[in-house]
Amino acid sequence: MTVLIDQPAWPAHGTLWSHLVSDASLQELHAFAGKAGVPRRAFDLDHYDVPAERYDELVALGAQPVSMRQLVERLRDSGLRVRAVDRR
Repeated sequence: MTVLIDQPAWPAHGTLWSHLVSDASLQELHAFAGKAGVPRRAFDLDHYDVPAERYDELVALGAQPVSMRQLVERLRDSGLRVRAVDRR
């Protein structure tokens, strides 16, 4: 299982946010998120948005910390990335 998380860096709603992704399958991502108690409403087509206060907990549960760039590259290479232009 390879679930990845980037550093909290995206500001919204008074906090910073990380992205939680899988470089293997969406099923793997949903299973990890469900086990960690991340609500399904946080899912955005190819990733979960998670608040900064959950970062350490998700890493402790097995999410691999990576840079923003590594996260995007591995998501793209997996074929799971949904480009911004395709989000409509």
